[in-house]
Amino acid sequence: MTSQAFDDDTRLYAIGDVHGRLDLLDRVIDSIARDFAEHGGKALTVTLGDYIDRGPQSRGVIERLARNPFATPYVALKGNHEALFEDFLTDPAVGAHWRRLGGLETLASFGVSVRHMMLGRNLDEAAGALREALTPEHAGFLASLKLSLSVGRYFLCHAGVRPGVALERQSEQDLLWIREEFLDSTADLGKIVVHGHTPVAVPEVLPNRINIDTGAFATGRLTCIVLEGGGHRFLP
Repeated sequence: MTSQAFDDDTRLYAIGDVHGRLDLLDRVIDSIARDFAEHGGKALTVTLGDYIDRGPQSRGVIERLARNPFATPYVALKGNHEALFEDFLTDPAVGAHWRRLGGLETLASFGVSVRHMMLGRNLDEAAGALREALTPEHAGFLASLKLSLSVGRYFLCHAGVRPGVALERQSEQDLLWIREEFLDSTADLGKIVVHGHTPVAVPEVLPNRINIDTGAFATGRLTCIVLEGGGHRFLP
């Protein structure tokens, strides 16, 4: 878990699941730049994972984020889809599952043929082609992803946390994959958990958590929340 100093002079921009929608990401990048230029001060941008799969430009999203396109310092968190991507590279059998979760779109964005993988065949061949397509920049970005970030009264991660477990002891499995046990909990989680992973029609702002995954790949809405001075707002 990484910690950052956070006070009333610090502004936190958190972005939900991108899922290959480079067009929407670019709009958010521009919105953050305008907001930062207007308000100034100390600021940090955090993306909550799931940069790839489902949308058409997974490769483009990784390349954009790898170069920190934001007007502020930047921390990238890991999502379950990045975990599937990495697992596929070392265990191609994962592709039988990953292909149904948007993996085909990601492979296509890297120039890998999906003709056989659409039928669940030639997984080893596809994994090998993907390894060859990865550049050092891609690999470096994926290796840099953090599981969580603690900033003042906020705890940011991809999926959520297991209630009753201290934030510093959360497992990677829960941080990337948990749903019901976390979403149904009204308990004090130690901090306000800012997360994505479970798409909602509009952002959920609850006493113990904030969900900003608005299903960008399908809805065309990529949410960026601004957390500052104990309050919040959303960028248009």
